[in-house]
Amino acid sequence: MELRIFTEPQQGASYDTLLKVAKATEDLGFDAFFRSDHYLRMGTVDGLPGPTDAWITLAGLARETKRIRLGTLMTAGTFRLPGVLAIQVAQVDQMSGGRVELGLGAGWFEEEHKAYGIPFPKEKFARLEEQLAIVTGLWATEAGKEFNYDGNHYRLENSPALPKPAQGKVPVLVGGHGATRTPRLAAQYADEFNIPFASLEDSERQFGRVRAAAEAAGRKGDELVYSNALVACVGRDDAEVARRAAAIGRNVDELKANGLAGSPAEVVDKIGRYAAIGASRVYLQMLDLDDLDHLELISAQVQSQLR
Repeated sequence: MELRIFTEPQQGASYDTLLKVAKATEDLGFDAFFRSDHYLRMGTVDGLPGPTDAWITLAGLARETKRIRLGTLMTAGTFRLPGVLAIQVAQVDQMSGGRVELGLGAGWFEEEHKAYGIPFPKEKFARLEEQLAIVTGLWATEAGKEFNYDGNHYRLENSPALPKPAQGKVPVLVGGHGATRTPRLAAQYADEFNIPFASLEDSERQFGRVRAAAEAAGRKGDELVYSNALVACVGRDDAEVARRAAAIGRNVDELKANGLAGSPAEVVDKIGRYAAIGASRVYLQMLDLDDLDHLELISAQVQSQLR
């Protein structure tokens, strides 16, 4: 089981804070540092000092880390044109020496679009499908050949399809709870399927749908990596768990029901139950980015038991 660190910087984090977390992620042996792609805080937090851009952040981290994978859960398709996104991701992949992964989603948070003047289209899923086709098609086009695409939402003519990522293939993540279209897109384009904040039962059901869609598309169901994203709140004792829950404005019982909360032993046991239904990777949503001791505890007493 791989453990990856997943951050929500729109809730309030500077680049320097994210750099500290990313370096701790690397030093403590975690597999990857991922971040959300949002421009507006959620809930009652003040969000200070304000939002940071996902791919600008990852470009900086690409030059200041050496080992960890870097990526998004999920890049909002509404924020970027697909041709531009393909260039951005390929460049950051080059800057990192081939350590980037792209999670791409449709975008959903209308308020942040209004706040920053970003168009919020009614038909987002059809756009996402074309975006996946374009980004992966540009990267897959042989050097010296051109890429063309004529869709309902995007049209590319005689694109040189450059630059190329450092990796032979940038891993693409598709995720979500949709019962039909989401599994189909994952089967067609994804290397990894991620389901965020889902119960064991819902995760098992969705993983089964994606496997079935992959097989219907002529792939083996196990070609894809299956992963969960879950909030983490781990403590050496009940008091420490309660303190960490309070720091992020959450209830301990709710966190135990819906996330990975409690003692290291409790969290190891619950991760094991996700592994039993097919997950091989968990993204730990860390909401208090100043609490590096939390990362140290998870590394020493949770991650060490999963290898």
